[in-house]
Formats: sequence, C-alpha cells, structure tokens
Amino acid sequence: MPSSAPSSSSPPSAVMWFRRDLRVRDNPALLAALEEGSVQGLFVVDPVLWDGAGPSRRAWLAANVLALAERIPLTIRHGDPREVVPQVAGERRVHVSAETTPYGVRRDRAVGEAVELVATGSPYAVGPGRVRNGSGEPYQVFSAFARAWREHGWPAPAAAPRSPDLEPADSQARAVEMLEKAVADAPVDLPGPGEDAARRRWRSFREHGLGSYRSERNRPDRDGTSRLSPYLHLGVLHPRSLLADIDHSSTYAAELAWREFYADVLWHHPASAWADLKPALRGMRYDDPADAIEAWRTGTTGYPIVDAGMRQLREIGWMHNRVRMITASFLTKDLHVWWPVGARHFLDLLIDGDVASNNHGWQWVAGTGTDASPYFRVFNPVTQGLKFDPDGDYVRRWVPELAHLPGKAAHEPWKSETGYEQDYPLRIVDHADERREALDRYQAARG
Repeated sequence: MPSSAPSSSSPPSAVMWFRRDLRVRDNPALLAALEEGSVQGLFVVDPVLWDGAGPSRRAWLAANVLALAERIPLTIRHGDPREVVPQVAGERRVHVSAETTPYGVRRDRAVGEAVELVATGSPYAVGPGRVRNGSGEPYQVFSAFARAWREHGWPAPAAAPRSPDLEPADSQARAVEMLEKAVADAPVDLPGPGEDAARRRWRSFREHGLGSYRSERNRPDRDGTSRLSPYLHLGVLHPRSLLADIDHSSTYAAELAWREFYADVLWHHPASAWADLKPALRGMRYDDPADAIEAWRTGTTGYPIVDAGMRQLREIGWMHNRVRMITASFLTKDLHVWWPVGARHFLDLLIDGDVASNNHGWQWVAGTGTDASPYFRVFNPVTQGLKFDPDGDYVRRWVPELAHLPGKAAHEPWKSETGYEQDYPLRIVDHADERREALDRYQAARG
C-alpha cells in the first residue's frame, strides 16, 4: 500500500497534479513544479473517468497509479477534481501536463477558475493544434500531417529530477482502497505496471523487434509490435522518449505520428469523439441487429479471424492493430452497424483505450473520418486472415474449436469435413452479399 502520512509543518511550495503523465522521468511539468521548491504530488480518482471506463481500463490505471505511489510520495484522493484540487492546493500553484481531450479541457478550465493551473508539456511529442498547413489550418489527411509533424520536431526528453523534493503522501484510505480493489478484481492479466516495466519493454523491443517491425507489425500470429500503447495511453512513457531512440523516418515513428494525428483531429473537432467527422455519410442507413452484434462481441460470428480478435480482446484487454481494423470493418460493413457501437465496446475492454486513437481509428475504417474516401474499402475477413495469419496460428490460439484444423484450413472451416466437429459456429452472414449491400448503401448516402 502506498505510504500515507500527515503533511509536514511547512507547506509545500507547489502541487503536481498527475493525470496522463504517470512517470518521474521525462516529465517537464514535474520539473517545473520542483523549480518552486518542495512539491506535493497528487492524483485524483475522478468519478467521471473512473465510472466511464471498463474494469480492465480501471485496473490498468489503478495499477500504474499505485506503481507511481511506490516510486514517489503521492497523495491519492477521490472526488470531483473541481473540488478536490482546490482543497488540496489552497493558495499554491498547481502544475500539470496540458490536457487535450474534450473532457480534460473542460475540467481543467473549471479547475483553473479556482486555482492557478500551470501547464507544461502534453502527452504528445507535438502538442495538438501546433502543426498546421501554410494557410494556418489543421491538416485533414495523415500523410501531409506526418511530414509537417516531422519538420516541426520536438524537444529532447526532459532530464530526470535528481532528488525530487516531494512531501509525504496524505491519501484518503477510501481512494487507495478503490485502486487496490480495481487491481485485485482485474478481469485480465495486466502487463507489468509502472515506469520501469515500460522502459524494460521498450528496451526489449528496440533491441529485438524494431528492426523487423515494418515487416512483422501486421502479423497477429507473431509478437511483432511494441505493445507499448497501454503505457503511452497513461503517460507512463512519453513518445518523445521513444522518438529520441529511433529514426524519425521509420515505420515505427510513423505509427507514433498516427497517434499524434488523431489527437490533433480531436483537438480541432471535439464533437468527432462520438459523431462522424465528415458529413458526407451522415445519411447512411444503419442496422441494429442485436443478435449479430452480440455474436461479434463474443467472437462467435463464424469468421475465424474476426472471432479470434474479439476473443483476444475479451481475454487480455488488448487486440493486434491489424485485427482491430478487420473486426471494425466486419461490424460496420458486414453488419452495417454505426461505428460508435463498436468504439464503445472497445473502450470498455481495452486497457489502452484512448478516445482519440480508438474512435478515429474506427471512423477511418467506417469511412466517416480522415481518410479521403474509404467507405468502399471493405475488408474481406477470409482473405485478410489468410494474408496476415497464413499458418492459422493466431486463429488456433484464440479459437480452440478450430485447433484441430492444420495450417490455413483454420481460416475456412466450411471447406473441411471436420471443420465444425468442435462446435464452431456457422457464419452469421455471407460476406459477398453484405459487401454489395454496404456499397449500395454508400452510393445511396452519397446521392
């Protein structure tokens, strides 16, 4: 349990309010706070964010807050930040990393009416809103944004504080117990939490996986990705720290740029968190097939790569990015369901659930987001499986009903005499028919 002790006789000079920056190293806001003298570290369990997250995401947040509290004295409180932060801060200045999500901006604006809020840095290498085109407008497509993002550049990682002068923790027992219970009740096995675990994962990937990342990243049957998204989501690692170690023209840097691009899009278009970014398809006709949606959620659609991905999500709170696109395409194009239904389900289960990346990734697939005209891109779940899981290993790992089918046969059990002997479900739709239906609806919506 994190240490808890009464405040010292001389009050700290400033407060460091941790949010999506749960780390000590490369934390400019913490350094700015320490420049004022002794600092009281603070984390507030915000009921809005806590209650709105699924149990896996709550557990992951809790684990990393507790890991930070083991590293430094951290006061943990529960309640509305608009009330808690001024109560803790009194007349002192409160240092933060700038928040950029719609809710975070509203919350900080409200807190800033009661205390002096000092924002230094953000969760991104380049803060949202800073990269603009020659006309001063935000970029609409990723490729142009990425070029400008690289040209804009970012500062080197901030120095680690040598001997941070932090006051003893003064936590609410109830708040600490909430976090500890969330971890104990985690429905999935969590990765190692905390800054040291994150840096160990980065070092391992940098040494053993980065060189083959470009060719391996689309293979869900292999451990070819960094698996750092959960740490980046909570700021346990800062992307600037990763970029300092790699070639900025690399494929991995481009993937970090996607994360920054989606944050930029959300910054400029807050309503796009839960509404179509582009209006062209707002007349699209959608369905609400309860049984089919449940089959998608439970990984029982009869399409092996889709079912493997959805089961991976339920079992470990994470899904390979290629399979995220395949499963999203199936829901939106084969079942004709509006993308927020899937986006909410993902956010309920993903430990790396990030509104900007998740919801704009869904819109990219659905055709309502930043891509030029992608609605007619309909992923074929069979050919996608054969291409990116050619030996069927990913499917067999997550769909035990197909474990007896060798090689690529796992992707097409309907072609095997024994394909359904372990009670794997039949396909709930015909992909060819639904692809035609999706394109017909697209044409009708486009007029």
